[in-house]
Amino acid sequence: MDHDRSSGEGVGPQEYTLIKMRVQELHGKLASLAPKVVFLIAATLRPETMYGQTNCWLGPDLNYIAVEAKNGNVYVCTKRAARNMVYQGMLRVENKLLPIVEMKGYELMGTKLTAPLTSYKTIYTLPMMTVKEDKGTGVVTSVPSDAPDDFAALIDLKNKPALREKYGITEEMVNVEPVPIIDVPEFGTLISAPSVCQMMGIKSQNDKEKLVEAKEKVYLRGFYEGTLIIGEFKGKKVQEVKKAIQEKLVKAGEAELYQEPEKQIISRSGDECVVALCDQWYLDYGESEWRKQVEQSLSDLDTYHGEVRRNFEATIDWLKGHTCARTYGLGTRLPWDEKWVIESLSDSTIYMAYYTCESHPTQRFVW
Repeated sequence: MDHDRSSGEGVGPQEYTLIKMRVQELHGKLASLAPKVVFLIAATLRPETMYGQTNCWLGPDLNYIAVEAKNGNVYVCTKRAARNMVYQGMLRVENKLLPIVEMKGYELMGTKLTAPLTSYKTIYTLPMMTVKEDKGTGVVTSVPSDAPDDFAALIDLKNKPALREKYGITEEMVNVEPVPIIDVPEFGTLISAPSVCQMMGIKSQNDKEKLVEAKEKVYLRGFYEGTLIIGEFKGKKVQEVKKAIQEKLVKAGEAELYQEPEKQIISRSGDECVVALCDQWYLDYGESEWRKQVEQSLSDLDTYHGEVRRNFEATIDWLKGHTCARTYGLGTRLPWDEKWVIESLSDSTIYMAYYTCESHPTQRFVW
């Protein structure tokens, strides 16, 4: 909770789709995991772009670990990501991180993978210097048709034999071409990322400032205005099918839902916080009948300014389940489940409801 944080106040959880890329051949440090099924798992906010995967990026100098999933398979990711997973019921042992193997990114280069939705039967792990350890899983799907960073990094590897040789990457491993997947206005059915990189004069992944600008252009227009031109959702708007594609991947066992803090949160005890799946009581502000009454009341209200009304409408639309209890600290016990204490801000919300039926306006009910 916010008042338990020394930094990161107001930061919430971010949901990702974990894409499961199966390792075809276990070699090096991964060989010790046989005969288990091993996946490199990539966190993405854009599951609908998985049709365009051509390879997988790893940070060559990042630290990775292998952990056992709940179903007995093995996941490879960063320790930070696994620490979030262990508190979300995704791993075999809950609330305790037990790495099986630890390795550096460069030890995994050139690994053959089978990835969902892509037209390539085999994709390879390749080095990308900008992969971050503090966001996602440290494993990144590469969609060079619609991600300028991916396109620039792939061109670097194609044009620099010495860079490939350093990490044991063969020419065959980078012999892939971007796959057109989204029709974007202005760019048409041309491949968005290469088009933008050419227009902006981006020649390598070292053009960092230009790449940030290019990413904003491509991602925003691709998501809000783009139309899929591949797969079973062909012809539909990207923003309309994102959830459907996510659900399709999860149902097929090719993905999982995962959450982590949007930004780093440090507790008052000095620990880095994770997103944990916990039992919890909620105030259901989004309950349909209750919400209808609120919306009706708002329609009858003179807000004196259109912006005020829009802010009310946005809040009503956003406010759904609100956690209202915790297991420690001072406060009033929850009447129907006394191991919980009513969280202070929720307490002030709940007791106000009694003012409508209490004869003395300064009295309050204490639970």
